Amino acid sequence: MSITTESAQQTPEALNAWFDQRFAEKMEEREQNATPRLSIMVTKGTLDWAYPPFIIASTAAAMGWDATLFFTFYGLALLKKDLKPNISPLGNPAMPMKMPFGPQWFQGIEWNMPNLLMAGVPGFESLATTLMKKTVKNHGVATVPELRDLCIEADVKLVACQMTVDLFGWEQDEFIPEISEWAGAATYLANAKGADITLFV
Repeated sequence: MSITTESAQQTPEALNAWFDQRFAEKMEEREQNATPRLSIMVTKGTLDWAYPPFIIASTAAAMGWDATLFFTFYGLALLKKDLKPNISPLGNPAMPMKMPFGPQWFQGIEWNMPNLLMAGVPGFESLATTLMKKTVKNHGVATVPELRDLCIEADVKLVACQMTVDLFGWEQDEFIPEISEWAGAATYLANAKGADITLFV
């Protein structure tokens, strides 16, 4: 039975109960109407590490969330106009090498490449990148540039770390014009503090 304002005035206990009920209702209403916020710090610029932040952010935006990607150090390369991320299998033992060509039984084999081979063979990184791009194409997965464009179309906020630009000697005109802001750690922390979900990639 709900407590009315008139009955709440009768006793302190009834007043407290009425206040607690109204407060809980208002908090629930506020939570239901609030727009979820996502904040991701992007620190890596290789082909394989480029997919998670762009996929998660574009998906969140499609769900009506406010999404922000903060690009710093090597991750900042993903905002360059000339976007050509490579993949580095060296030191990535969890990465299987599957061939994107040949019969199905051949494509199903996971090739465990020893580090000595990956480090000693000239052009192995370029080969791995080519094979990965071919695999992505064969499975109809969007490319990294396409995912970045999708984030831009979905109004995902792209924040670039100014310190990284200065550190690496880059120029702002090397980057896409859709960058929302050139900022530093304080801006990221303020954004992350107000986010419902914060990720580090």
